[in-house]
Parts: sequence; structure tokens; C-alpha cells
Amino acid sequence: MKRSWVLGIWALLALPCSAQQIMYSNLKELVEDRGDTVTILKVEKRSKNQIYLMGGADYRIEAEDNSGLCRYLKSRCYAVRIDTSLYVNCRKMRYKRYRFGGWYAPAMWVKGKIYYCAQPVGQVAASTATPPDATKLGGEVGDAINASGLVFARVYYELNPETGRSEFVGRKKMLELLAGYPELKEAFEKETSESSEVIGKYLRQLESEPTCFTE
Repeated sequence: MKRSWVLGIWALLALPCSAQQIMYSNLKELVEDRGDTVTILKVEKRSKNQIYLMGGADYRIEAEDNSGLCRYLKSRCYAVRIDTSLYVNCRKMRYKRYRFGGWYAPAMWVKGKIYYCAQPVGQVAASTATPPDATKLGGEVGDAINASGLVFARVYYELNPETGRSEFVGRKKMLELLAGYPELKEAFEKETSESSEVIGKYLRQLESEPTCFTE
């Protein structure tokens, strides 16, 4: 299905609506905030059972009664903004050679970079998902238990808008981001986790903070 034909269908469906919905087909469009405006998108939080059975990210975004647009959202769309909420398509995201599966992850702009919340993969999974002193079970049963623990674990990644590459936001990276904010940095140094709950708390504060520098 050609994109131009699909856009014609969307234009007919675009009616005044309280929620602003914008779809971005690639990273360049997202950076320039130059996407296609629609009014029929529906965001659904996926259940833990759905994530466990089928994997993937936390949110499903679909278009009601429009199968063509649903296919575009699933496989080709890069990101979606609904009002002030941003979601990136995990099919388009990569961390080194690892993929995150399907569906959408919540994201935010902070100091010119995009930060999205997704499942730990690769070296990130090995270093953050399991405590270093945890007892490790062997065999298939142990593998299944360890794998199930990763299904619902979430961490943050930094997406560079110039290169399209993702970098894990762990303790070291977060300290670099907080270098100009001594009070936030001091509070973060007391944290013991690199989970999305902890990292996200400080990223959201940076999102609303003016740029400042220390001597």
C-alpha cells in the first residue's frame, strides 16, 4: 500500500478533535516535528499477560476501523505523539545488535535527546535485571524463571537524534546528565537501582529544569 494513498484516507478522516495525534514515519520527521495529523488513534496499555505471552513493549497503538493504518502503525511508523505523550515504535529501536520486539514504548525529550523506557536486552539485561548476589538456578527451569523476570523489567535508553543509535542510561550516564544539577546529583548518588522507576524520576525532573552549570 503506497503511503500517498494511505495519507489520502487519513486526510478524509481528520476532523476537529481535542487530542492532537501526530504520526512520524522516521526519525527525521520526529526531530523536525513534521508528521501526519490524524484523529482516530487509540492507545492501549498492554496487560502483563499479553506481554508475557507475546513479548514486546508496554503500549499498543491502533486506528479504529482502519486495518491499513493499523498495519502501518505496527510495522512502519517510527513514533506517535498524542497531546504531550510521545511513544516510539520498538520495531524501529535497536540497542547495539539487539531488538526490543514490537509495539510502543513511552518516551520523552530531555535536553535535545529522546529517552524511552523498554525491556533490558543484551549486556543491560545481564547487568541490571539480576542482583549480583542472587542465587542462580541451573537447567531449563532456571532459564525460564530468569527469562520471565526480564519480561516485566524496564530500563531507559537514550536515542541520539543525529545518529539514531541507542545508549543505555545507567548510573554512569545518569551522573553525567546530572553534572550541572548538584542537588539532583547528590540525591541520585544515594540510589541503588538503575530501573526505569528510578532513572525516569530524575529524567522527568531534568525535562522540566532550565539548563544550569556549576563552577
